[in-house]
Amino acid sequence: MENTIKHAEERMGKSLAALQEEFDTIRAGRANPKLLDKISVSYYGAMTPLQQVANVSVPEARMILIQPWDRSLIREINKAILASDIGITPSDDGQSIRLVFPELTGERRKELAKDIKKKAEGAKVAIRNIRRDAIDDIKKMQKNGDITEDDMKSGDERMQKITDKYVKKIDEATDKKSKEITTV
Repeated sequence: MENTIKHAEERMGKSLAALQEEFDTIRAGRANPKLLDKISVSYYGAMTPLQQVANVSVPEARMILIQPWDRSLIREINKAILASDIGITPSDDGQSIRLVFPELTGERRKELAKDIKKKAEGAKVAIRNIRRDAIDDIKKMQKNGDITEDDMKSGDERMQKITDKYVKKIDEATDKKSKEITTV
C-alpha cells in the first residue's frame, strides 16, 4: 500500500510540474526566455533545442534577443519561431534576432486567463484520476487479503489528503499566473 501511495504522489508531483511548465510558456506581456523552450531548430539535419544553438537574452522587459553561434542558422531560427505558436514575428539584422512583445490588450488578457483556468482544470482532472487509480489499487489489495479493511480506509484518507494538497497547489499556481496576466 505504501508503494501505491508513494507512486501516486510522485505522479501528482509530475502533473503539477507539467502544469507549471505550461504556465511558463504563456506570455504575460513581458519577455520570458522560457517561452522558447519548446522551439527546436534543424541543425546539421538534427532537431536541436534553440538554447543549444544560440544565446538567448532579455535586454529589455519586452524584448528577447537571440544570437546564434552560427550565423547560417538565422533563417532556420526565424522559420522555427514563425512555425511555433508564440504569436510573435521575429526581426533579424543578419547577426541576431529580436522578438518584441507588444502590450497585451484587455481582451487578450481575458483569453489568456481563461486558457490558464482550462489548463489548471485539466491538471486537477489528472490529479483526481491518479487518486482514483491509487484507491482502486488499494481496494484490490484489500480484496486479495493483502491489507485489512482499516488499512484500506486509512489509505483512502491519506490519498484524499494528498489529492487535496496538490489541488491546492494547482489553485495557488493558477491564481499567481492569472494575477501576472491580468496585472497591467
